[in-house]
Amino acid sequence: MSVVNDIIALMEDIAPRHLAEDWDNSGLQCGDRNWPVKHVVVALDPSLSVIQAACKKNADLLITHHPLIFKPLKNLLLDTPLGGIIDLSVRHRLAIFSAHTNLDSVKGGLNDFFAEKIGLKNLTLLVLEDINPLHPDESLHGVGRVGELETPTDLAAFSEKIKLKFGLSTLKVSGPLDMTVKKIAVCTGSGSGLMNQFFATGADVFISGDLKFHDAKDAQANGRALIDVGHFASEALMIDLIAARLDAMIKEKGFDVRVEALKEEEDPFNYL
Repeated sequence: MSVVNDIIALMEDIAPRHLAEDWDNSGLQCGDRNWPVKHVVVALDPSLSVIQAACKKNADLLITHHPLIFKPLKNLLLDTPLGGIIDLSVRHRLAIFSAHTNLDSVKGGLNDFFAEKIGLKNLTLLVLEDINPLHPDESLHGVGRVGELETPTDLAAFSEKIKLKFGLSTLKVSGPLDMTVKKIAVCTGSGSGLMNQFFATGADVFISGDLKFHDAKDAQANGRALIDVGHFASEALMIDLIAARLDAMIKEKGFDVRVEALKEEEDPFNYL
């Protein structure tokens, strides 16, 4: 019988925890490492609706991108939103595990998956991780990616391609729509703090989520373009990434565990 710790070991291969940022809280959020696991579900957020759906499916382990707990708890009150989630998950023996910034940074992780989805080639890192002497392969990992389109195009056509790839009806785009673009920088989630790194790469366009007014003004001043796909759209593809990779590893190990992509979440913003 496989247990939670067996699946955590596989997730450690997919997204090593030591790659997580210092402020992050990736790892086991709730539950018991020795609880048996026969059904794993994967989602973006450990929200109440996701927890309820996982419990209805009698899942044993929920794997998410965003952690359930970011800061140390001063109390655990079951009549609060967070307390209610923890209460429900414990009563149903549903363990919750998150792979967050470590999944963003790892080679072959979310940023690579995002870049490859839009057809970028010759990928390099947008931000190189500091080299840890205990992990000499760190140069393979880092925040964001930079790559090239096989054929240059204009910003308008490229933006339409992005909308099609991610099933979006709208985009926030900054820059002349007729400008030629070839070199592209990407960062899943919120990339607003990486504008200087984007400029340093010489990329024509930066694609991310949560980009701000002043980011657009800075890009304009530097003759660059921005495409904001939204935080949700840039990260929701982690569900397919983790579900497929974990399922393959579980089958290779011969575990009697089923993996299911849980796609009941929607972008919390409506675009009218």
